[in-house]
Amino acid sequence: MKKFKFLLSAACAFMAVATYAQDFSDPKYAIWGDTPEERQQNILNSNFFKEACDNKDYDGATRYLQELLAKCPKASENTFVRGITLYKNKINRAKSLDEKKMYVDSLMLLYDLRNEYFGDHAKRGSAYILDRKAREYMTYCPNDRAGIREAFRKAIEVGGAQTDPETVAIYFANLCEDYKNTDEVMPDEVLSEYERLAPYFDNNPAAAEYKDQFDAAFGLSGAASCENLEALFSAKLAAAPDDEALLSQAVGLMSRANCDSEFYFTTAEKYYQIKPSSETAMFLAQAFQNKGDFTKAKTYLNEALAVEQDPAERQLLLVRIALVGLAANEISDAAAAARQARDLNPEDGVPYFVLAQCYASSAASCGGFAGQAVYWAAYDTMAKALELLPGDSEYVEPAKKSLSAFRNGFPNAEECFFNELSEGARYTVTCGTAAGVVTTVRPR
Repeated sequence: MKKFKFLLSAACAFMAVATYAQDFSDPKYAIWGDTPEERQQNILNSNFFKEACDNKDYDGATRYLQELLAKCPKASENTFVRGITLYKNKINRAKSLDEKKMYVDSLMLLYDLRNEYFGDHAKRGSAYILDRKAREYMTYCPNDRAGIREAFRKAIEVGGAQTDPETVAIYFANLCEDYKNTDEVMPDEVLSEYERLAPYFDNNPAAAEYKDQFDAAFGLSGAASCENLEALFSAKLAAAPDDEALLSQAVGLMSRANCDSEFYFTTAEKYYQIKPSSETAMFLAQAFQNKGDFTKAKTYLNEALAVEQDPAERQLLLVRIALVGLAANEISDAAAAARQARDLNPEDGVPYFVLAQCYASSAASCGGFAGQAVYWAAYDTMAKALELLPGDSEYVEPAKKSLSAFRNGFPNAEECFFNELSEGARYTVTCGTAAGVVTTVRPR
């Protein structure tokens, strides 16, 4: 230990000698003080500050930090980096709540000073500094809910579009918790913040994990109920009924909440009149389908399809038209839309799912062996759907059950024999929506 101290003292002495040998009248040292003597002393203090921090001499380090902040705060970013580490250690070693609060206040002041003097740093400027400050404040002042929200809001405001998505998710989770557990946050604030902050994730696909956290916090908050949304937007839209941005926000939030009130229908239709789009048409179609008004659902979808040029959007609209037609038992129309959707995107399993259901639904109208043979085409098409559908699709389980039901509809071996068909032979369906489809003979 004595040997270590001797070596440290020798190193400090050598450093001091080296410092004295430098010409501090050179303009490059101007940030360290007004005179060569001040510059020399401040550089020495900076070196001694580093040594004190490295050796956990926190009292000595504090004295050097105070000197540097008083005399040359602009000289080195490391003054603040080490100072922040210093005060975090002092917070952890505080012997009373008052002492801890004092050190926390000093830590926050250091962040403010760092932002004042180094906020224009290319990589670690204001956005970085205020982000770190907000996280530290949440750690050391967990009960100051308003203070936490304010610190994160400032960080996000300064960070702009470049704000870390994790920071946005942390802030919004705290906001939602405060809505649930305090009287400080109203539902309209949660709703407006959700809409304001969602683009941070929409524009950053790599942040999927934080997007999930963001959406989960919103869903669990209880703020996005249809009742709250209607109370929030009814007054606003009464005052500004043609405000496109307001209508868009209302429709988006109420659609996510699966609202089905007359207020929602009126609002969504008004927005569609002002700004018709595939997305809004899909919202309206789903809402009217849920309501059982299939005619109106198809009307909006077909209107959107008539003007939509993007093939991907057209495919989505056709899938929805096919699903609505299937729900309305309009089998021929559903099959026609499903075929068009399939042709636009052969890798989407949903059009095959609809087609298979349409084939099976038309089997009864054929009668006899021809009707039974339709189930071969239905089975083949449903098997293709199951092959393409993602594992978490809502259609997977219905598809599996349908395969079993379709197999039960196959003709038996005797019926195949009397129709002069052998197992494995090719067969062309002759009736129903599957007419013309080529399939394979296989007895039940």
